[in-house]
Amino acid sequence: MKRTIVVACVTLVALATTGFAVAKGLDDNAKSVRALSGAFTATTPSRVETRTCTTADGKTIVTTTGTYDGTATGDADLTGAAKLKARSVVNTTDGVGVVSGWLKIDVPGQDTVAHFDGVYSGGQVAGLAIGHAHSPHARLVANLSAGFVAGTGFSGGKLGGGTAAGAAVEVGPGDCRPARNVQQKSEARGTIGAVSPSSITVAGLMCAVPASLQAKVATLAVNQRAEIHCTLIGGVNTLVGVKKKGD
Repeated sequence: MKRTIVVACVTLVALATTGFAVAKGLDDNAKSVRALSGAFTATTPSRVETRTCTTADGKTIVTTTGTYDGTATGDADLTGAAKLKARSVVNTTDGVGVVSGWLKIDVPGQDTVAHFDGVYSGGQVAGLAIGHAHSPHARLVANLSAGFVAGTGFSGGKLGGGTAAGAAVEVGPGDCRPARNVQQKSEARGTIGAVSPSSITVAGLMCAVPASLQAKVATLAVNQRAEIHCTLIGGVNTLVGVKKKGD
């Protein structure tokens, strides 16, 4: 027969999130960041132990520790058999509390493991999971959300997965080279291959024609020889000078 232990509680410490979290220990020299997401369900409970107490103002506090088994699906690093070991402290009178523990996903070669802390409200948990992904050098930082019932476990869980559940990223080593500077200026001398009020092409170089040079470009024709000078402006190769060359 299941036995419930009832004791008197004096104080309940409430925890709240402020919309952000800081993860210590992230590598400042990380060269790779990629988005990922997964879903999980862990509704096979084992070794569940529950204690119940009542506060001085009549609130019922239920503390539960347990292990919950299930599966996770999504990105490769978030796919496999899932196990969560969790401890929850819930004010069942008001429907609020905290849930903390460890999440492990059996990924071939190297498990994905993370510690999580979440706020419980109305049967839902939302918080942050921090650990390492399949690669032992890849740090996992993920928003975690799920339905939670202490006696049965986690349902409809998400690691990342969009606006509702937040986002998840891996930060790890990799090859990250500085981007090359785009050529800012260009010029060409030769035969005009195409010309219009909006663009001109000389010797294979095409440049957009700004309003200030449209009148000058209008005097040119295909197969004439010209010299053009262009500059990259707002990502567009733009004509800044043009001169007709003698045959």
